[in-house]
Amino acid sequence: AALQENLDKRLFGQHLVSKVVVKAVRGFLNNTNAKKPLALSLHGWTGTGKNFVSKIVAESIYKRGLQSKYVHQFVATLHFPHAHNINLYKDQLQSWIRGNVSVCPRSLFIFDEMDKMHAGLIDSIKPFLDYYELLDGVSYRQAIFIFLSNAGAEKITEVALDFWRNGRTREDIQLTDIQNALSVSVFNNKNSGFWHSTLIDRNLIDYFIPFLPLEYKHVKMCVRVEIESRGYTVDEDIVSRIADEMTYFPREERIYSDKGCKTVDAKLDYYYD
Repeated sequence: AALQENLDKRLFGQHLVSKVVVKAVRGFLNNTNAKKPLALSLHGWTGTGKNFVSKIVAESIYKRGLQSKYVHQFVATLHFPHAHNINLYKDQLQSWIRGNVSVCPRSLFIFDEMDKMHAGLIDSIKPFLDYYELLDGVSYRQAIFIFLSNAGAEKITEVALDFWRNGRTREDIQLTDIQNALSVSVFNNKNSGFWHSTLIDRNLIDYFIPFLPLEYKHVKMCVRVEIESRGYTVDEDIVSRIADEMTYFPREERIYSDKGCKTVDAKLDYYYD
C-alpha cells in the first residue's frame, strides 16, 4: 500500500511504471514459493524517475530503506571502472551477492548506470537469477534485483512520439507496445551493459519497464512537489518560470524535457536561497 501511495503521490507521467512495479513487487513478496528472484530492469532518460522508484521499492520493504544493511547499490562507474579488471569484478560481484544473500535471503541489489557497465560483467550473476532451488546450499529465490539504465530510451521516445503524432495520449501506451522492442534494443546495444547478455537470452529479466520522457506539465508537477517538500507555499509564477527554463526535444515540437525533472532541485535553490 505504501509503495502504491508513494508512486501515486510523487511519480509523474509514468502510468506503466506505477502499474507494473506495484504488481510485480506485491506479487513477488506475497508468493511463498517463488521459483526465482525478482528481476526488474528500468529504462529511460535521465530524470524520469528510475532512481526514485528503486528508492521507493527499498522503503516499502525495509524500515531503513536505502540505508538498510540488506540493500546493496552498485554504480558501474564507481564500483566497476576499469575494463581490464573485469574478471576481478566478476569474482567480487559473485562473492558480494553470495555473502549477502547468505545473511539475508530477502536482499535487494540495485545496479545503477547499467548502460556504462562493461559488456559481459553482469552475466556473472546469471546463476543467482536462474531457476535453481539451491546453489552451494544457498537459495536466491527471495532476493530482488533492480537494474537502472538509460539504454533503450531512444526506443521508448520513438514509441511515445508515434502515439503523440497519431493523436493518442501517453496513457494509451501499453507495456506490450514497448517491452519486446525495448528488450531487443537493449540486447543489441553495445553500450547497454546487457549487450548479448545471457540474462536476456535466457529470459531471466522479469520485466523491462519503460520510463516515458516527461512533458512540460510533468515538470511543473515536479516543481510543485519540491516546493511543498521545502515547506513553502506554491507560487505558480515560479513553477512556470522553472519549467520554462528547461530545454525540450525534439527541436521542432519541444514536447519532452531532455533532463526530465533532474535539475528542478538545483533551479529551486535560485528562487529559495
